[in-house]
Amino acid sequence: MVEYDPFSEAVMKDPYPIYQRLREEAPCYRLEKWDGWALSRFQDIWNASMDAKNYSTARGTTAAHLFTKIQPVTPMLNLMDPPQHTQLRSKIRKFFQPARVNALLPQIETIVNQAFDAIRDRGECDMFVEFASRVSVRVACLANGFPMEDADRLNAMVWRFFAREEGVEGMTQDGIAAMMEMTAYLADLIKKRRANPTAGGSPVDAVLDIEVDGRKFSDEEAGSHLSMFLIGGAETFPKVFSSALYLLHQHPDQRAECAADPSLIPDAFNETLRYDMPTQFLMRTLNNDVELHGETMRAGTAVMFLYPSANRDVREFENPDVFDIKRRPSRILSFGHGTHACIGTHFARLEGKLCLESVLRHIPEYEVEESKLRRIRTEFVQGWESMPVRFEAT
Repeated sequence: MVEYDPFSEAVMKDPYPIYQRLREEAPCYRLEKWDGWALSRFQDIWNASMDAKNYSTARGTTAAHLFTKIQPVTPMLNLMDPPQHTQLRSKIRKFFQPARVNALLPQIETIVNQAFDAIRDRGECDMFVEFASRVSVRVACLANGFPMEDADRLNAMVWRFFAREEGVEGMTQDGIAAMMEMTAYLADLIKKRRANPTAGGSPVDAVLDIEVDGRKFSDEEAGSHLSMFLIGGAETFPKVFSSALYLLHQHPDQRAECAADPSLIPDAFNETLRYDMPTQFLMRTLNNDVELHGETMRAGTAVMFLYPSANRDVREFENPDVFDIKRRPSRILSFGHGTHACIGTHFARLEGKLCLESVLRHIPEYEVEESKLRRIRTEFVQGWESMPVRFEAT
């Protein structure tokens, strides 16, 4: 019988063989140690993502919330259930819709161009650290109304939040401290903005006056909500972009097609999202008993949505373990689905398009220095944390 534990060395080294066995042998898997369940098939997770009646986020969405219980549940949009979640999201959503993303396009293009100009003459660089990470945190600042001059400081807090230590299951004490520093910084930003309000053109401005259940947020609550937008904007994109570079390096024919026909680049980015999604799971707590695949998941227990497993489900995708930029699936779960679908999807897709266009236009023959690659291995997030490449200086 298959054995699965998100903290096991085998899962953190390469989860996909275990995910495949889960889908076939135990699609509703009981985690005895953690008093929880893991769902691994696409349709099961797709359906559960739309079921806010039974699956709640209010008690947390990560192992640090629900298994190791080291991270407190703080006010964040993704940790709210309807109707409160609906009230807040409806007032924030406009800042992440295509119309606003398109309005910011010239500034985002400038961010990407400046980041590439800083490395183009060198002939080598770490594309994760020196390019993608610089772009993502600056786009997050632009999108959310954070001071651009603090981008590097905020980025450092985000990476401390996700760091892991040998022998520690889940988050570290320094990660908790980084989260507290981040929230304090954003609460102070809210306080300053209250004293000097602006025209309301960003989420920072919006949370000053938003009311949920007839009550406005305190500075600390508003800062906590904003921390989700910072983390979501800064952390995931560099991993996906680095994976795209690596996968295209591994598939030179597909890379050449993208370089020759940039209209294929969004498809390549989307396939990367499906094939090598960084976030290994998000979680829910059951409000009611749920029957699935002959198992009864009891109210009060935690349920993991194993998104990368779902994205390799043969019931949904033909030859799912093959990287194919022309796959063009009708749906994937890399941005979640339903009530808590990622609010920053349109920004992420634009960043992926612009960054890959920049690389494939200027240095399409880049070489990944495989001996120097570093991949982060945690229970929650996997993916590259260093992507050294060589190229002909332009």
